[in-house]
Amino acid sequence: MKRTIKKVAVLGAGIMGSRIALHFANIGVDVLLLDMVPKEPTAEETAKGLDLSSPQVRNRVVNTLYQSAVKASPSPIYNKKSLERVTLGNFDDDMAKIQGVDWIIEVVVEKLEIKKLIYDKVEQFRKPGTLVTSNTSGIPIHLMAEGRSEDFRKHFCGTHFFNPPRYLALLEIIPGPATDPEIINFLMEYGDLFLGKRTVLCKDTPAFIANRLGIYALVQTIRATVDLGLSIEEVDKLTGPVIGRPKSGTFRLSDVVGLDTTVNVCNNLSAILHHDESKDAFQLPEIVKQLMEKNWLGDKTGQGFYKKIKDEKGKSVILGLDLNTLEYRQPGKVKLEALDAVKGIESLPEKLSILLKDKTKAGEFYRKTFADAFQYASHRIPEIADELYKIDDAITAGFGWQVGVFATADAIGAKAFIELCESQGQKPAAWVYEMVEAGFDKFYTIERGKKLYYDIPSKSYKVIPGTEGFIILDNIRKTNLVWKNQEASIFDLGDGILGVEFQSKMNTLGSGPIEALNKAYSLGEKEYRGLVIGNDSNQAFSAGANLAMLFMFAVEQEYDEIDLMIATFQETMMRARYSSIPVVTAPHSLALGGGCEINLHADKVVAHAELYMGLVELGVGLIPAGGGTKEMALRCSDMYQPGDTELNILQSAFMNIAQAKVSTSAHEAFDMNYLKAGRDQIVLNRSRLIAEAKQAAIDLAENGYTQPIRRTDVKVQGKTGIALFKAGIKSMRMANYITDHDALIAEKLAYVICGGDLSYPQTVSEKYLLELEREAFLSLCGERKTMERMQGIITGGKAPRN
Repeated sequence: MKRTIKKVAVLGAGIMGSRIALHFANIGVDVLLLDMVPKEPTAEETAKGLDLSSPQVRNRVVNTLYQSAVKASPSPIYNKKSLERVTLGNFDDDMAKIQGVDWIIEVVVEKLEIKKLIYDKVEQFRKPGTLVTSNTSGIPIHLMAEGRSEDFRKHFCGTHFFNPPRYLALLEIIPGPATDPEIINFLMEYGDLFLGKRTVLCKDTPAFIANRLGIYALVQTIRATVDLGLSIEEVDKLTGPVIGRPKSGTFRLSDVVGLDTTVNVCNNLSAILHHDESKDAFQLPEIVKQLMEKNWLGDKTGQGFYKKIKDEKGKSVILGLDLNTLEYRQPGKVKLEALDAVKGIESLPEKLSILLKDKTKAGEFYRKTFADAFQYASHRIPEIADELYKIDDAITAGFGWQVGVFATADAIGAKAFIELCESQGQKPAAWVYEMVEAGFDKFYTIERGKKLYYDIPSKSYKVIPGTEGFIILDNIRKTNLVWKNQEASIFDLGDGILGVEFQSKMNTLGSGPIEALNKAYSLGEKEYRGLVIGNDSNQAFSAGANLAMLFMFAVEQEYDEIDLMIATFQETMMRARYSSIPVVTAPHSLALGGGCEINLHADKVVAHAELYMGLVELGVGLIPAGGGTKEMALRCSDMYQPGDTELNILQSAFMNIAQAKVSTSAHEAFDMNYLKAGRDQIVLNRSRLIAEAKQAAIDLAENGYTQPIRRTDVKVQGKTGIALFKAGIKSMRMANYITDHDALIAEKLAYVICGGDLSYPQTVSEKYLLELEREAFLSLCGERKTMERMQGIITGGKAPRN
């Protein structure tokens, strides 16, 4: 049976339910969101003459929870259009509407008896064949399915999203005892392709995979912190980005999630784990008990391991908890020799190898916690998963780790990691010893561009299911490299398609990436049929142009050098469109300044849904001069229709640049005209991004791609537009919304985007607009305040508002 999802019902509008509903709305699905009817009206409702029969009262719970979600930060929606797809209601009046949906997702409170009451209502109205799933984080699926009809049980399973559902990649799929395998296969594929999730098939075991491992690691890290006498700030540094984990670290993450959540999971696991050799680890550490007694749960109670206060000057200050005295104190600057030893090292496996051998207390901490987590994970096979990659997939996608437990061990090899575990009094599962004895020293390996995992029953390596269509650059780095310099690489992606990867800090566009782009254009035009520009970075597609060299030239007043540099940059951007082969970009996360401009000039953009794109040059005292200002004038020109108020269309583009506005999603990038409807596309699953971009390049090449001709028909507004923008700039300056220097930059932007000092609206060439860009950019490089802004970014990451 071919199954499509056009409408979903989400039962329960709390923190998870409302956000799950909004994520389905994000991807174009219509959503019915229901919650309970309140027991009585509020005093305010009564004063208005409302009672329990009033729709406003009956839907108060769902309305309140939904509005709270809509206003949440970070936003759960791609853009405001998503909200049009959500219909609100309540369990008593609107449950019959579930007859018209394709998937019912239950997200009510984690109490089995309440879930069963909801399922009783679902069975009254659900049409046969409709999917029913629960977002439970730990209640056994088989218990929820008890007593239900055969058709219900056949189409029922667990679908455990992680909070926030828009941003966290994990979706655990947990079959019940009677779940039809076809339903599981459908959900695994749907979660991957349409929801953008890393779907992990789990067994119906306590807390499934991610929470079982993640909570264990969290509690044991708290114990190790106390045992080794480390501060919470030190441990948050040690468990943050330096080892490929979120910058929140351990204790800040606990405050965000809520200590009570961790405690509830621990208590539940302590009560139901009977055959877990490490079940005592889920007994609460003494420090956690003390914080619970004080109700210091984290952000939700205003204090936990950290506490935010106002100092005597009214400035926010974050205090850290001293675990010995339970008193808050000013956190000192964390200084650890181990972290200094890995500064400047980009390779995570290399960093992990160094840190595990460190002789200081930091190294001791890593050996203790990594060994403990590894032995625990190894003993969970086959209890919670038959394959080791599922454990790593769940922990990385659910908790934002770059590498999982077994991939971490590969940093020094399985044999060395066994010895490390034994040195810490830990003993991994027997299968790990058997693996090493059979001659295998890695849990993962790369063959023919694909990542393989060690399969325990067969004692051999196998391709990770579902990844056959992925292109991961790390997997082809040694076999498919065509050319490289210190800041970029060119790969043969197969099927006649080249790929360019930036490798500079934050993938900024300096001389190395620019050289690589031009090399790729030339190679591609001679020997290939398409080019993809993309990378697998966890930080940025590209954070923009490299300011360091520009700043150096500006300080030394080498304006000829700046002019040549900008002319080269402009031509490199233009070649993305005017090459004889199709050029496709694959942006994700940050695409700022020059990183935005390369996308503006591509033949097609295949963007990840989480794309934060914008022309932000005004923040550093400049205007977009890699063709960005020209391109927005061109795009506005293409939008003009007879009868349009053309200046209104142009004003929108001008304001986006003048305010350095960045899209909050790829969908919003369409709204801002940085992505083009009917040409560009969005990919939900980041792992599929480069493969999708490669396919787009193939499609363009095979469908009669011809080299475009540089434009000479860009309509600009001339003096009329400049006058309008100058009036607005003057008003903003008089109201003190902008500084004098902001006003100067904005006027130069207006001059360029309007086509210069032309007496009436007319058409001009791209070449003409690029020259205006370059002239304005050069003049701003001579401004002291622009140089101060550039220096602020280079030295401290923040430009002064001067």
